[in-house]
Amino acid sequence: MNKAFLAALLFPLLFAACEAPPGEAPLAGAKMGGPFTLTSQTGAKVSDTQFAGQYRLIYFGYSYCPDVCPVDLQKLMQGLSLLEKQDAAKAKKIQPIFITVDPKRDTPEVLKQYVAAFHPRLIGLTGSEAEIAAVAKEYAIYYRKADGGSADAYLVDHARQATLFGPKGEPIALIPQEGTPQEIAAELAKWVS
Repeated sequence: MNKAFLAALLFPLLFAACEAPPGEAPLAGAKMGGPFTLTSQTGAKVSDTQFAGQYRLIYFGYSYCPDVCPVDLQKLMQGLSLLEKQDAAKAKKIQPIFITVDPKRDTPEVLKQYVAAFHPRLIGLTGSEAEIAAVAKEYAIYYRKADGGSADAYLVDHARQATLFGPKGEPIALIPQEGTPQEIAAELAKWVS
């Protein structure tokens, strides 16, 4: 049998096997997420258990990010705002959360100003370096302080992903932070019941 023909026949089947069955969340059964206790932009301790019963739209980044994080957050929060207009009941079930990967500079005071620029319900979370490292590991987030720069002027390499978690903290789907507000709102609406 022709190898090219066989590859053309099998290639779509391989990808079909990787897709979730219709109606099943793409991240169902994924090993990501878990308990945490961090500090919010108000200085209060916040635990994952406080979000029980709510969907959580979680994005990891940092406030000193020169371009990617603010653009991603702007698009995600525009999508959430659009969903609030289209279906306020669904949108109210979603708690947007920003978790820093730069706890040295992202103090509660810095996060308070930062998250306020994107959405009134966006919660910013920080903690000690050990707390952030533990949460990032649980949530499958890569980050690393970039080489170079001074002690206070540096970049942080990190994974770019917005993840929707369910009311029990279970991973549901990656949300396309590079999409339009309409695409983001549609993806959120698809998974929130």
